[in-house]
Amino acid sequence: MSVLAVGSVGYDTVFTPDASATNVLGGSLTFFSIAASCFTQVAIVGVVGEDFREEDRVLLDNHGIDASGLKTVNGRTFRWSGRYSSEDANLRETLDLQLNVSDGFTPTLTREQRRADYLFLANSDPALQLHVLSQMDARPKLVAADTIDVWIQGKRDVLAEVLKRVDVVFMDQGEVRAFAQESNLLRAAGVILNMGPTAVIAKRGEYGALMLTGDAVFVAPAFPLERVVDPTGAGDTFAGGFMGCLAAAGDLSPGAFRRALVLGSVMGSFVVEEFSVGRLASITYSQLVERFNAFIDITRFDGLKPGETLPWRKGNDARREAHIRSN
Repeated sequence: MSVLAVGSVGYDTVFTPDASATNVLGGSLTFFSIAASCFTQVAIVGVVGEDFREEDRVLLDNHGIDASGLKTVNGRTFRWSGRYSSEDANLRETLDLQLNVSDGFTPTLTREQRRADYLFLANSDPALQLHVLSQMDARPKLVAADTIDVWIQGKRDVLAEVLKRVDVVFMDQGEVRAFAQESNLLRAAGVILNMGPTAVIAKRGEYGALMLTGDAVFVAPAFPLERVVDPTGAGDTFAGGFMGCLAAAGDLSPGAFRRALVLGSVMGSFVVEEFSVGRLASITYSQLVERFNAFIDITRFDGLKPGETLPWRKGNDARREAHIRSN
């Protein structure tokens, strides 16, 4: 296999200012795996209840996702309900959270899963993330992890151990600041980077993403959309595009990381156009290429030509030096 992802599969009930959807397919693994499967082989490990719909299992199978690690047990599947703000699409309120069969789930990896080249630890208890890491036969080529504020607040020390052992960290920009206890995003990302990861990726919602790698900073905007239907799963879809791109290319160079970040942003722009995974599951190659190229166009500008300089009013330096001396 190419990418192994461990996390949750569930059902969401979502309320937005314009519409709502009840008991639609969701969960970090769902969004991540469908996005990553556009580029490479993906296997998932998680748990669902007896109420998990056969049509949803077929959907995963139709995308070539290895769901043999999706265990079915007695009980109800994980459920989440939330409402998005009418003033800021990045803000949402959790109305209900039912862990159900996910509560206390401890995955045991198969021999093949323990040999995965790329590992994604979706948002979950950091103790579970460490448990998964401890089962790998050898260090994967790339390990990435996501988390949320509940673990930052409740299991900070355990989460810190996870961050020391992964290559890429995905966090919402507010979570980056909260974990680092630093209000400046760049400095906060630097605090986490110094703990051991190769890259810290701060997800910024409609403003895109910031990636810090060593002393290099790369910022990618979000693809501009006239209408956002449902932001649920955008972050996991972003991570799926990022990891899938890297795994498919087999390239972990700085340039590959930047391209993967842009592709992750492009994938995230699709999923928000419909509730659940409806739009994400229907992406075609031509649509992906069209939007990827459009992304390049909206971020392209002309640099300086040989011998050309930036405009600078004559005498500006002397005037500024005189101002500095007078103050």
